Amino acid sequence: MSRTEIIAEIPRLSHADRKAIMRRLLEMEGDKSVDLRERGIGKAQAADLRARLKTFAGDWERPEADIYDENPAR
Repeated sequence: MSRTEIIAEIPRLSHADRKAIMRRLLEMEGDKSVDLRERGIGKAQAADLRARLKTFAGDWERPEADIYDENPAR
């Protein structure tokens, strides 16, 4: 699966799955064992993606957002 296909799938994930992915990405932020170049992601692209995803963390972790876990959008 290409990275474009993966990114296209993100909106289709459940709220809980998106939260789990966000948590893992934040954990990986300092993890040097992931070779981004090997995955076709350059420094600028990685920084951009990290910055854009970080903006969602606060919304995803709010208790009010838990409603989406119970009643996902269709």
